[in-house]
Amino acid sequence: MEIDGTAGRWTRRSFVGMAGAAAAGAQADLWPIGILVATTYRTGSLEERLDAVKADGLAHVQLGLACVGLPDVVEALPAGLPERFGRAAAERGLTVVSVQGTFNMAHPDAEHRRAGLRGLRLLAESCAAMGTSVIHICTGTRNTESMWRRHPENGTPEAWRDMAVCVREAAAIARDARVVLSFEPEVNNIVDSARKARRLLDETGSSHLKVTMDPANLFHAGQLPRMKEVLEEAFALVGRDLAQAHAKDLDRDGDAGHKAAGEGLLDYDLYLRLLRKYEFKGPLLLHGLSRAQVAGCVGFLRRKMAGVAGGRD
Repeated sequence: MEIDGTAGRWTRRSFVGMAGAAAAGAQADLWPIGILVATTYRTGSLEERLDAVKADGLAHVQLGLACVGLPDVVEALPAGLPERFGRAAAERGLTVVSVQGTFNMAHPDAEHRRAGLRGLRLLAESCAAMGTSVIHICTGTRNTESMWRRHPENGTPEAWRDMAVCVREAAAIARDARVVLSFEPEVNNIVDSARKARRLLDETGSSHLKVTMDPANLFHAGQLPRMKEVLEEAFALVGRDLAQAHAKDLDRDGDAGHKAAGEGLLDYDLYLRLLRKYEFKGPLLLHGLSRAQVAGCVGFLRRKMAGVAGGRD
């Protein structure tokens, strides 16, 4: 904004700019904007991290046990911890959209998968106290060092079988606890495309299994020039089965995106139009950014949402 230095008046350009910013903010209600807390607010207690979220003007969060220094799933929860999560969010007026419950559901060691399911059950049974009914999960990989890295055996029938059995058992846990599991198609995982996501949904046949859409994670090597086709196909396949939507970006294909929203190559105009077409209810969860990038990413998303709401590309 600019002020006329001699008369102390708003200039016409300042007024127009202020009005445009206000309009963009008003259109943000097309979808609320939230954030994955543990990956952006990396230090401090749970309460201090949520104070920072609140200070940054966000009201929707995905929480995880990492916020208190624990793995995403554990075989025993400290007494009172779920209630602490729920209370800390409620006291700050924050909506807990989901909790992180990832473990490697395709790990070649069956005991690793069983331990993950035991931890998932504890988390599912604690969701009500934490203030949510959605758990974000990962279909995993044959890579035993990281569930976010691909492995040459990811495409084998055996890898699919182990993962699918684990997901079916997880969906049964979710049914019993009356929660929803949301998995993400990701190029480094067993479910590395929207087509495989559709297959897993159909094979599992559970209303307690849904999808997290993160388009920055969908592009295999050589697919980036076909972005429109890849995104439209993904939504045609699973757009009616979304529980969550992430907002980050990518600068290359063949790997998961690691850029903050608006700082890469993703066609956000198309992404948001597709979310609207398939009646996604939000919020958009920021992911893959530092705290210093939060304000810029929120502004970017609001401008893009204003364009979608106004019918602009």
